[in-house]
Amino acid sequence: MNFIPTPIADLFIIEPKVWKDNRGYFYESFSGRAFAAQGIEADFVQDNQSFSQKGTLRGLHAQAAPFAQGKLVRVIQGSVLDVAVDARKDSPTYGQHFSLELNGDNHKQLWVPPGFLHGFLTLEDDTIFTYKVTNYYDKESEVGVIWNDPDLNINWVADLNPEELLLSDKDLVLPAFKDWASPF
Repeated sequence: MNFIPTPIADLFIIEPKVWKDNRGYFYESFSGRAFAAQGIEADFVQDNQSFSQKGTLRGLHAQAAPFAQGKLVRVIQGSVLDVAVDARKDSPTYGQHFSLELNGDNHKQLWVPPGFLHGFLTLEDDTIFTYKVTNYYDKESEVGVIWNDPDLNINWVADLNPEELLLSDKDLVLPAFKDWASPF
């Protein structure tokens, strides 16, 4: 497993070693030993999975303390543009984001530690997105910021029409980043 640092501290791209042959492929999607070697303490307590059509945008979300979550995210089938926003008030990269494409072919993963907002845009129909989390979901601890916040200036994907995006009612009314009090 290769841990690749991003421009934002503690946020890592993870590239597993993939063994392919005429039967298909095999890879180890998580190793506690490999995470510990990188100084990442991640006690995963829950796995989540979503199935989405092209143009589905989920985010930007986080869980506040005492239910703050670290997330190890990946795509099993299809592709997404995955986005993490540093919401740690004392971080030199507060308000900055990092994005990358995760798909069922590149097998890349993203480690999103507690203190980050997270979201993704589905780029293909029938996309299966999965993530391991370090804490349980708690509705009262749910926080978020509007996906198209002008201060965050996230380039979700230029070739998708914003009017055609599929968003939940909840995601349409999230506050702007500047109006949001980060709990991190």
